[in-house]
Amino acid sequence: MPNPSAAMLVIGDEIPSGRTRDSNMYHLANELNRHGVDLKEVRVVSDDKDAIVAAVKHLSASFDVVFTSGGIGPTHDDITADSVAEAFELPIDVRDDARALLVKHWESRGVELTEARMRMARIPDGATLIENPVSIAPGFTVANVHVMAGVPAVFEAMVASVLPTITGGQPLMSQTLRIERGEGEIAGPLGALAKEYPDLSIGSYPYQQNGVFGANIVIRGTDGAQIDAAMTKLSDLFPA
Repeated sequence: MPNPSAAMLVIGDEIPSGRTRDSNMYHLANELNRHGVDLKEVRVVSDDKDAIVAAVKHLSASFDVVFTSGGIGPTHDDITADSVAEAFELPIDVRDDARALLVKHWESRGVELTEARMRMARIPDGATLIENPVSIAPGFTVANVHVMAGVPAVFEAMVASVLPTITGGQPLMSQTLRIERGEGEIAGPLGALAKEYPDLSIGSYPYQQNGVFGANIVIRGTDGAQIDAAMTKLSDLFPA
C-alpha cells in the first residue's frame, strides 16, 4: 500500500518577493519522510484571497493531507484563516476556546488585549485547534487541511502537534552516490536502472566543481533492501 500523500501551501508576499527564505518546507519534508507521508507538491502563493482559496480547494481534493504556513497572525494582510473558511464555505469568527487561550496568556504577561490580537482567535466553525506551545495563538485543522503559522519556531511546534494525529506509512529512506561524470554519460545506464527498480525514486542532481562535472545520484524508497541492491549496481556501473 502506498504512503499517504501530502502537499504544502506556503502563503505570504514575503516568499515570492524574495524578502524571506522559506525554511518550513525543508523541515516539513524531513518530518514527513520519517513519518511515512510523501510530500508530493509545494505551492507558494502571495497574500491574495482568491489565489489562496483556489489553492486550498485544489490541494485538499488532490492529496490526503495538506499543510499551510503563514498568514494567521494579527495584521491586516493575515488572511489565511478567512480564505480557508471560504474554501470550505464555513463561517468564521472569534471562538471561545481560542479566545480563552489568548486571554490567559496575555493577561498573565500584562499585555493589552487589542482587537488586532483577537484576530488570532478567529477560527472557522467546526475546526480543530492545533496546539502552539511557543506563542499560544493556535493553528487549526479543517477536513484534511492543517493551517499553521509561518514563523519557523511556531510552525515546527505545530507540526509536532499535528503529526501524531496522522496515520503514516513506511518511512522514506535514501542513499547518495557521487559520480564524477557528466549527466550525458550516465543518463543511459541510470534510465535502465530506474526501469529495473520502478518502486524507487532515482534522482540525478548535477554539479560543477573545480572544472569537474559530476552528479549526486539519490535513490529513495521505503524498501531498504531494494535501495541497497540498486546502489550496489550503480556503484558497479560507475566505480570511484
